[in-house]
Amino acid sequence: MSVLDTSMDLIVRYGFKVLGALVVLAGGFLASRWIGNLVYRWAGRRELDLEPPVQMLIVRVVKILVLAFTLLIVLDQLGVQITPLIAGIGVAGIGISFALQGVLSNVMAGLTIIFTKPYRVGEYIEIVGEQGHVTAVDIFSTTLSHPDRSRIVIPNRKIVGEILHNFGSLRQAHLKIGVSYKTNLNEALAIIHELLAQNPRVLKDPPPGVGISALGDSAITISIDPWTLVTDYGAAQAELNRAILEGFRAKGIEMAVPQHEVRLLSAP
Repeated sequence: MSVLDTSMDLIVRYGFKVLGALVVLAGGFLASRWIGNLVYRWAGRRELDLEPPVQMLIVRVVKILVLAFTLLIVLDQLGVQITPLIAGIGVAGIGISFALQGVLSNVMAGLTIIFTKPYRVGEYIEIVGEQGHVTAVDIFSTTLSHPDRSRIVIPNRKIVGEILHNFGSLRQAHLKIGVSYKTNLNEALAIIHELLAQNPRVLKDPPPGVGISALGDSAITISIDPWTLVTDYGAAQAELNRAILEGFRAKGIEMAVPQHEVRLLSAP
């Protein structure tokens, strides 16, 4: 048999299988993209209230399943025994899972965070000794933007199971001012309320809390607890401290300082 005859025999025997496999593979890629777009539109519906990471995760999983099913059909079209292949993939998957325990734990923790939603992108949280705005929630990690403009990347396995403080978008400042016992408290409280109302960073709702919190040895402590946006938290405290100090000085209200009375007793 000549080389030409052998080539023609191989083309006739396997050519249509290869061509059919290529057609199925191309159709699988197109189908995965089309189905992925449908799933993305479905996951983006407002009533479902799914986070963007959850939407992308669902779309990727659907695309991978469609492509995996397509690949099985292609291999079957080419005459490859699928059963031993699946068994081999299962054995290899066990070995890979042991080698990637840290990565898989991050993935499982990421899925837990994404579906339980203990925090969302844009909220201000404090976790494992770190705090900042949530800028991204991925499968492997959560990214925070710190007030000093640095970026904090926390592995998800470090977050699940820890105590989380979620400030949301609002934060309450806690200021304490000490005034003398000679102070006219009604006047001092009126000045504080006026300054709080004048500061644009202080929210009207919820209303700020102002009151006497302690009677010390040498001072009356006034607590001031205004609400601000998280982004205004630091600036609001600085502005209020300065405004209260200047306001008290202008009205002659004495700020208390620690005092100690020393008595000298002569010897008998």
